[in-house]
Formats: sequence, structure tokens, C-alpha cells
Amino acid sequence: MKPSALQSNDYNPYYQTYINKLGDSDLLETMSKQLKNFPKFIASIPSDKWDYAYGEDKWTVAEALLHIIDTERIFQYRALRFARNDDSHLPGFDQDLYVPNSNANARTPESIIEEYEAVRRSSLALFSSFDEATLKRKGTASGSQMSVAALGFLSLGHQRHHRDVIRERYL
Repeated sequence: MKPSALQSNDYNPYYQTYINKLGDSDLLETMSKQLKNFPKFIASIPSDKWDYAYGEDKWTVAEALLHIIDTERIFQYRALRFARNDDSHLPGFDQDLYVPNSNANARTPESIIEEYEAVRRSSLALFSSFDEATLKRKGTASGSQMSVAALGFLSLGHQRHHRDVIRERYL
């Protein structure tokens, strides 16, 4: 599936920036490519930048990387619930609460790479199991309807967004 297959009511317009980052790339192909390339990106970050923040009240590189992982986990969980026709309204999450409680700055690049790879392999296995009908199923999270497919694409675009921010403002 490609982002062009998404309908306008598959996700909140707030997330359009993340979808736009993807062009018309295939969901599973891009998940696989990012699984191969993103750990290399993490490993290439100079050690003196690991706990660097470009401004007061901004996250460090380590915190931004762990935020990517946390968000993918949450989107993955939502996708599972919606794929199984769970019609419970799922709450949002407060990234500004998660980040300072992540202990990211005490983590090594190797440990974050290992965790990223585990989470992404799990996402790839989950989304590979979905057929077309399942990808189109919807549920409600953070007060908005979202499709299973949109959650996969949002994980990809969200990662790309933060990678770009790290490149532009941290490195």
C-alpha cells in the first residue's frame, strides 16, 4: 500500500506533514529500508552530539531518538487494536511527559539501536500480517479517527521528520 491510497478521513490533518515526507513509497518496503538505514544514521551521530540540545526546553539527540521509538510503539499498539476491530476510544499520550521520563541521556547509541531494531522488526511483522481490508479498518485515538494503514505510514513519516530535524538542527 502507498500513502496515495489513504483517504482524507484516515487520519487527523495534523499528521499531514508526516504523510508528505513519504512521497508515494510503499509501506512495507519503506519499513524495511528504514530498518536497514536508520541504525546506520544513529551510529553516525558524533558522541559529542548525543546529549546536545539546540535550545533551552529542546530535546537532546538521545531523547529525540527514544521519542521516535516510543511513538512507533504507541502507533503499533493502536494499529493492533484497530486491526482487531476494537472500537474502544484510545487516549492520546503526552510526549512532553514521556521524554523526560525516558532516561534517554543515560543510554548508549548501541542500546537505542538495539531497541529501535526490535521495535521496527515488530512493526514490520505486524503490518506484514495485515491484508487490504485490515489496513482500511479504523478506530479512534486522541479524539480522531485513524486507519490501520495510516498508523503505519505515520510511524514512517514521523521517523523521517525527526531524522530531518536532527540533521538540520543538531549535527
